[in-house]
Amino acid sequence: MVSLTLLEPQKQIPLDQWCFENESVIRVGRSADNHVVLTDNLVSRHHLEIRRNSSGDGWQVISYGTNGTFLNGVLIHQSSLSDNSLLELAKGGPMLQFQIEQVTVKQNIHPQLSKCTHQGNAPENLFCIHCGQPLSVQQTIRNYQVLRTLGQGGMGTTYLAWNGAGTVAGKPHLLVLKQMNADMAKVAKARELFEREAYTLKSLHHPGIPEYYDFFVEGGKKYLAMELVHGQDLEKMVLLTGPILPNQAIAWMIQTCDILDYLHSQDPPLIHRDIKPANLMVRSSNNRIVVLDFGAVKEIGTTPGTRIGAEGYCAPEQERGQPLTQSDLYAIGPTLIFLLTGENPFKFYHLRGRSFRFNVEKVPTITPQLRKIIERVTEPLPRDRYQTAKELAEALGKCL
Repeated sequence: MVSLTLLEPQKQIPLDQWCFENESVIRVGRSADNHVVLTDNLVSRHHLEIRRNSSGDGWQVISYGTNGTFLNGVLIHQSSLSDNSLLELAKGGPMLQFQIEQVTVKQNIHPQLSKCTHQGNAPENLFCIHCGQPLSVQQTIRNYQVLRTLGQGGMGTTYLAWNGAGTVAGKPHLLVLKQMNADMAKVAKARELFEREAYTLKSLHHPGIPEYYDFFVEGGKKYLAMELVHGQDLEKMVLLTGPILPNQAIAWMIQTCDILDYLHSQDPPLIHRDIKPANLMVRSSNNRIVVLDFGAVKEIGTTPGTRIGAEGYCAPEQERGQPLTQSDLYAIGPTLIFLLTGENPFKFYHLRGRSFRFNVEKVPTITPQLRKIIERVTEPLPRDRYQTAKELAEALGKCL
C-alpha cells in the first residue's frame, strides 16, 4: 500500500492524505479526473503520474507539469521513488510525501494470550491482570488502541489510547489521542489552531509541557498523539475540594512562571494566550504544574489575529487581538484569585476610576503583599505590569 500526504510547505504539517492499495498508476493534478486533485494554480491539469515498476517491486514518478516537479528539491522529468520521498508540484507549489506501507499479517507470538478469558479483573481495570492486554478497545487508529473517551467538544474528541506496538518513544505507552472533528476540518481557523498545537508541542521540550509523540491524518481526520499527564487540573481541584492554601497556590504560580519564561524565551517568543486554571494540571507524581492546550499559542510579532482567551483571565490588549508576553502574566492574577477564593475572578472585577480593576482587599487569604502583586500584574497597560515571568516569579517568591 502507498500513501500520499499533503504537507504544509513551511512546517511540514499533514493537511490531507490519500491511500492506495491496488492501483498501479496514481494520477495527480488539478483536473477532477485525477486520483489526487489539487486545486492550485501552479499545478497543471494532469501534473504527474506515479507508476508501479513493471517488476512490481518499486515505484517511479513521471512529470507532465508545465511548471515542473521537484523530487526532494531536485527538478525531475522521470525518476524512481523511495519511501518518504517529497514531491513538490512546481516551485512553491503543493508538497506531497510519498510513503510505502508494508501490509503484513501479524502473527501471535504468544498464542496463550488469545485464550485468556480476562476473568478476575476489577471493573475499573484497563488491562488484564493475567495477560496484560487491554480489556476493552473501542477502536484502533493506526498503532493506537482507543480505550476510553476522555472528552468531547466542538473542536474534536480526546481519547485515552494505548500504543502497544511501542512506536512511541520506543516502548508501549498510555497516551492522549486528540481527534479533530471532520466538520471542523472544513473551518480554516479550526485547522490552524489544531495544527498549531501539534507544531508547537513538537518544537518544545520542558517537563512542564506535555511531550509530543505523533501527528497524522487517517481517514480524512487529523490526530495528535501526546503525553498523558497523570493528575488534576486546578479548576477541577478547586471545584472539588475548595480554595487552595496560599503557600501552595503561590508555589504553583511560580512554577507556571517558569514554564512561561521558557515559552517567552523562544525565538521568536511564544505567547500561550490561554493561561487559566483549567489549563494548569498538577502532575500527581511530583506535585508540579504542567501547562496544557497549546492550540492558541501565537508567535510574537505576527499579524494581530482573532481574540482568544478565557473571559476573566484575558488581558485588555489580548481582547483586542494584540497579545504580548505580558498578556500571559496578566492571567496569573485572576488565576490566583480563583485558587484562593474558589470564586469566579469576575466577582472581584470592578470599575475604578476610568478602568476596570481587580479588588481583593476584603479577601482574608490574600495578604497586602500578594494583593499588590495581583494589582500590578493586572494593570490595564502592559508597560505597568511585571515585564518578565522571572520578575513576577521573584516577587511571588518573597510572599512565601
